[in-house]
Amino acid sequence: MRIIPAIDIIDGKCVRLSKGDYDTKKIYNENPLEVAKSFEDAGIQYLHLVDLDGAKAKHIVNHKVLEQISNNTGLKVDFGGGLKSNEDLRIAFDCGAQQITGGSIAAQNRELFLEWLQTYGADKIILGADCMNRKIATNGWLESSELDVLKFIQAYEKEGITNVICTDISKDGMLAGASNELYTEILGETNINLIASGGVSSMKDLEDLIEIGCEGAIVGKAIYEGNISLKELERLC
Repeated sequence: MRIIPAIDIIDGKCVRLSKGDYDTKKIYNENPLEVAKSFEDAGIQYLHLVDLDGAKAKHIVNHKVLEQISNNTGLKVDFGGGLKSNEDLRIAFDCGAQQITGGSIAAQNRELFLEWLQTYGADKIILGADCMNRKIATNGWLESSELDVLKFIQAYEKEGITNVICTDISKDGMLAGASNELYTEILGETNINLIASGGVSSMKDLEDLIEIGCEGAIVGKAIYEGNISLKELERLC
């Protein structure tokens, strides 16, 4: 299983939220590149970079942070947040993203998201399936929909999506364990590469996700709060 640390960006700084609530913002480092380099030094190869300003603004905002990390580390970055147009996508790839994650766009503009999938291929386009009580949430999780997360994933799997990041918003930033039951259900009903996100609090949580069969796991607050050390992740990697 791939270990994928997360860096969430607001005002160019490395932050974490709880349950996606912008009012719970906690700044962990004012230099995201410094954080990214610490991950790379621990032998980690991947990074999940989220433009929270972009998610709220509905267009890419913190692409300079992406560019800085891409130009100064060897991390393979998947980038999400605020990607709503072809121009947003072009900027993300030009600034060094190896992959992009589309969540809101997939829920709100299916035609454009499928165009991206056809143009760039399934290796470059990740489906973001962020949900609260199984319902897909959009625009920085500030808006909800009536789309069931499993049906949402299955519909895009039929269109060729192979990589999915699924975040249970109720777990995100809470350090209370991942949504194992939901992930088990998704893996039992699809053949996608599932990247678990939200709630990882310990090495035991990561071991459980390996056992379930997740292809990757995104780890955020557990690293920043010291629940999981980079040394431990280095050994697991």
